[in-house]
Amino acid sequence: MRISHIRRLSAAAVLAFAMVLLGLGQPAGAAAPDLQITADQATVTPGSSVNLTMTFTNNQTTDIWFVYQSVQPTWQTTQRKDLKYSFATCAGEGVTCTGTGTGSLGVNYAIPVAPGTSRTVALTLDVAADSGCNGTIGFYSYLYYEYNNGQTTKDGVYNTPETRITCAPAA
Repeated sequence: MRISHIRRLSAAAVLAFAMVLLGLGQPAGAAAPDLQITADQATVTPGSSVNLTMTFTNNQTTDIWFVYQSVQPTWQTTQRKDLKYSFATCAGEGVTCTGTGTGSLGVNYAIPVAPGTSRTVALTLDVAADSGCNGTIGFYSYLYYEYNNGQTTKDGVYNTPETRITCAPAA
């Protein structure tokens, strides 16, 4: 009798191991990222603008009750002292921003953010007419939020698409 119990246990262990290897224990699809960032153009000249769109989505099953988000230039961008840029606008329904007119932002979302809903922020990044060229401007965004009545938190760093500043063609 003992041998049959060992065989049953071994068969169950092998079956469970096979399910893990085949991924049968995982959900069918992954949720969308918490924050998606897009840019309307990848290359600009000094004196022009880039429009960025950030969409924050509550992928949790409970309301989000606290959100902190910041947007800063990447290290590579800060090393090019000749690049001149600033966030001219930051707007969206249920969103307030701090830091417009500078190169860094704070973004505040109206709460609660219900499960499955999104908040979209439209940003305009102005490149000064006297900015250097042949450089790249990029930003990263740190996002932190609390859900499940403040019992659970999540955070992450998200990069914006980079924008290349090219010199205007000679006239």
